[in-house]
Amino acid sequence: MRRRVLNGLMAGAVLVLAACSSMSTEPDGKVLLVIGATGGTGEQVVTQALRQGYRVRALVRNEPRARDLLGDKVRLFVGDVRDPSSMAAAFRGADYVISALGSNSRRDPENKPELIDYGGTKAIAELAKSAGVQQLVVVSSMGVTDPDHSLNRLLDNIMVWKLRGEDAVRASGIRYTIVRPSGLSADPGGVHGVRATQNDPKGVFAQIPRADVAAACLAALGRRAAYNTTFEIMGDPDASSVNWDALFAGLRADGG
Repeated sequence: MRRRVLNGLMAGAVLVLAACSSMSTEPDGKVLLVIGATGGTGEQVVTQALRQGYRVRALVRNEPRARDLLGDKVRLFVGDVRDPSSMAAAFRGADYVISALGSNSRRDPENKPELIDYGGTKAIAELAKSAGVQQLVVVSSMGVTDPDHSLNRLLDNIMVWKLRGEDAVRASGIRYTIVRPSGLSADPGGVHGVRATQNDPKGVFAQIPRADVAAACLAALGRRAAYNTTFEIMGDPDASSVNWDALFAGLRADGG
């Protein structure tokens, strides 16, 4: 079966241009560890990071499945976010970490939000700090500050635990960026613009392609204006491109 990441590396001109526009000022060759790399958003991060010249690592639980999905250009480390000691080797020598981690207790009862979205995220932040990682980018979710969010009833208080995971990142002392996407779609990235907010608005039903979320995560790497910020991101169908410099320049740091 043809690997999807290798297909992504051969994507059309629109996606290539979108990836180029999302690059930060970081030089090629930096080591990037991706957690949640076999999920929809994480796979997009891997594809775009390889295209941009990062040396990509992935922390995975199922090595054969990950190898088939991600291809041979990614260095795989086997570990489980519920067991911090199993992850430590993956962090050594990494310049950056992007976590697109997400629980799914319906598919696997052991993947509870408390263990994954909170416990796993907390462990990732602590390991990244100890390993001297330059920056941690965490994909969270729009709506985490709403205790009455419908997903809390459906998915074991997932938004509550995601917010606690965010708080653990902020308390860890590592340089971080927390990205809260709106509803995720599998639509092609780089087609429309995106817009950002920092007030976690209620009642927003906008969507954003996973590819554009991945582009935002990569654009944040090494970008001073993105350091220690938390922001929501959603698609903007009225715009045809993204000015990442302007988007990040408009953010305020947490606590600022």
